[in-house]
Amino acid sequence: MRHFTLGDARVQPGRRATVDLPVSTLSNHAHVTLPVHVVHGEAPGPVLFLSGAIHGDEIQGVEIIRRILTHPALDGLRGTLLAVPIVNSFGFLNHTRYMPDRRDLNRCFPGSDRGSLASLVADIFFREVVLKSNFGIDFHTAALHRTNLPQVRLAPEEPELLKLAQAFAPPVILISKLRERSLRLTAGEAGVKVLLYEGGEALRFDEHAIDAAVKGTLRVMAYLGMTEPQPRKAGSGTVFSDASAWVRSPESGILHTTRRSGDRVGKGEIVGVVADPLGQASLPLFAEFDGIIVGSTNLPLVNRGDAVFHIARAMPLASIRQHPEEAASLADEDEII
Repeated sequence: MRHFTLGDARVQPGRRATVDLPVSTLSNHAHVTLPVHVVHGEAPGPVLFLSGAIHGDEIQGVEIIRRILTHPALDGLRGTLLAVPIVNSFGFLNHTRYMPDRRDLNRCFPGSDRGSLASLVADIFFREVVLKSNFGIDFHTAALHRTNLPQVRLAPEEPELLKLAQAFAPPVILISKLRERSLRLTAGEAGVKVLLYEGGEALRFDEHAIDAAVKGTLRVMAYLGMTEPQPRKAGSGTVFSDASAWVRSPESGILHTTRRSGDRVGKGEIVGVVADPLGQASLPLFAEFDGIIVGSTNLPLVNRGDAVFHIARAMPLASIRQHPEEAASLADEDEII
C-alpha cells in the first residue's frame, strides 16, 4: 500500500492526517481553507469521500462525519476515507445555505479556478477530493423550517448505486432526478458513484437522522470491503419509491397537521387542515396517492401554495428496476437539493 497524496501532503499507510487545502483570504486578511481529514488504511481498498455542509446551514453532516471518524470500525480500515465535514465554511459560519456571492454551491460543479468564489470552492473540492475517490456520500438536510425523514436518493438506472443504497438500509430509498451542475450529476459523469443522504432540518441536530446516517455509512463501508460487517436491526425494512410530490396548502392560514414524517398515508386521506385565523373556515389537505411522508414543514403559518407534506410513492423494488424511465415522474420543483 502506497502513501496517499492530497494537496502537498503525503499520508502514509495506517496513518491519519488533516490537510488544509487553501481556498481564499477574507477581506480582513483571515485565511480560509478546505479541511480534509484523510484516513489511509494499511491494506488496499476503494477511496470513499464523505461531505457535509455543502449548503452551509445544513450542519448535521458535520456531526455525522465526526462520529464516523471516531468510530472503532475505522481502526482496521482497508482503502482510504476522505472526510470533508464542512465544504461551505462561509455559509456554515454565517448560518446560511449560500456562499458570500449568493450562489448555491451545489449548482457550481465542477467549478473553475478562474470563476466566482463558489466556483473556486467547487473546483478545489471536486479536483482534490471527488476525482480522487471511487465513491462518495453527500450529507444534506431539509431547507429552513422543514424536516426530512432519513432517506437516500439516487438517479434512475444506477444499479451499482442502488446496491450501495440497499447496503445503507435507510427508511426510504427515493429515485430522484439529477440537477444541472450538482455534485451528484458532475461526479457521476466523471465515474464517481455518489449517494445523497437526506435527514433532519437545517441549523438543527436530529439524533434519529444522525444515528441512521452513521450506521448506514458504516454499512456501506463494510459492503465496499473497507471495514468489518456492521449489524442491521432485525426486522428493519426500506421503502422504495420511484416518485414523490408535495401536498400544497390550498389557502393561507393556520396549519394543523394530523400526520407526520414517516407515516404511511393512503390516496385521498386527510393529512392536515388549514384554518382561517378568524375561525370562519377550514380546508383539508389530501394525499394524492398511496405513499410515505418523507418531509414536512415545521411552520404552523402557511400561505396559499406553500409546500406542507412531501409524500413519496411506495413501489416494489422490482417495479423500479423494470421501469426506470418512469422514475421521478412526479418530482416537484420545490425540492431544492
